[in-house]
Amino acid sequence: MDFAKITELSKKYEPQMTRFLRDMIAIPSESCQEEAVVKRIKQEMEAVGFDRVEIDKMGNVIGYMGNGPRLVAFDAHIDTVGIGERANWTFDPYQGYEDTETIGGRGASDQEGGMASMVYGARIMKELGIIPADVTVAMVGTVQEEDCDGLCWQYLIKEHGLKPEFVVSTEPTDGGIYRGQRGRMEIRVDVRGVSCHGSAPERGDNAIFRMGHILTELEELHKKLQDDPFLGKGSLTVSQIFYSSPSRCAVADGCSISIDRRLTMGEDKDLALGQIRDLPSVRAAGDLVKVSMYTYEAPSWTGLVYPTDCYFPTWVLPQDHVVCKSAEEAYRNLFGKEGRTDKWTFSTNGVSIMGMFGIPVVGFGPGKEKEAHAPNEKTWKEDLVRCAALYAALPATYAQKG
Repeated sequence: MDFAKITELSKKYEPQMTRFLRDMIAIPSESCQEEAVVKRIKQEMEAVGFDRVEIDKMGNVIGYMGNGPRLVAFDAHIDTVGIGERANWTFDPYQGYEDTETIGGRGASDQEGGMASMVYGARIMKELGIIPADVTVAMVGTVQEEDCDGLCWQYLIKEHGLKPEFVVSTEPTDGGIYRGQRGRMEIRVDVRGVSCHGSAPERGDNAIFRMGHILTELEELHKKLQDDPFLGKGSLTVSQIFYSSPSRCAVADGCSISIDRRLTMGEDKDLALGQIRDLPSVRAAGDLVKVSMYTYEAPSWTGLVYPTDCYFPTWVLPQDHVVCKSAEEAYRNLFGKEGRTDKWTFSTNGVSIMGMFGIPVVGFGPGKEKEAHAPNEKTWKEDLVRCAALYAALPATYAQKG
């Protein structure tokens, strides 16, 4: 491959990537409401010359380059979170902005920037004729990731039949090559009590007080969770609390909490649920306490409902894996230096691609993790250019190795 020509073309297409990204930012596309941005992506894929483009029954958009029997895929979730408190933004989150270096707006880093680089990486592959004859490249824009990461790929793999040899996640990687992340799960704890008049609380059983003991022990449990030299420590935090009571003058007869549990290497759902069920306060409460996982059953923008447990497994790609080595080699040949290999702090669609199905995942994406879900979100034009170049070079680099 002519790596200098790849970087030259990637730089040439910076204005088109910028325009395309700003178009996507301008279309509100929160989870389950992605229809308009999916259609805009399909339009761009067709305009730059993808061999074929389709939208599956869940609403994911897939553009193909090449016609070989070996499949390589790139993933960008194209849904976003909401804007939060508008007063925290110094510019309109959908109108956005651009200057000579950056592009601002909701989704700029998390993670419509990845889609912009993917589309033009594919254009460069085709223009230079560097798609191996035995390879098909699929550029996938996935839905509902912010609500339920990995659900889209559960559907793509099990129902749509998309089974690539490996997947590149284009979530923001701060300029590095990423090869893993902690898993996570969404846990609910429900406590039952008995209400009575608040003037004589001893007649009832206060569910909030009982939950208070559990909360104290959960805080201590977090400190004791195991660590991993690469992924870091497992963690938990209580993210929501709910109650039921006949009135403000009554003893609460119900209390529930949501727990965000991050899973490091060696932790899984059975371990995490068991740790909570084994807390002394939970065991003492017996049948008055229920510990369970949430499920996700929201319809996609097409109306499809594809239920799943809110369990998102940990995954790590070994650094000596051919996919990781191919990404590092492409980076070195394009940019004349070694890339930084690291991991994500947050969760990605890799939880199902590799965590559930064992399909290798490597990450390289424009933007920074700290921009995700934050006000005044932005990405960098230089990142778009560099990512498009690496995406263009990676399939051939991988094919030469394997």
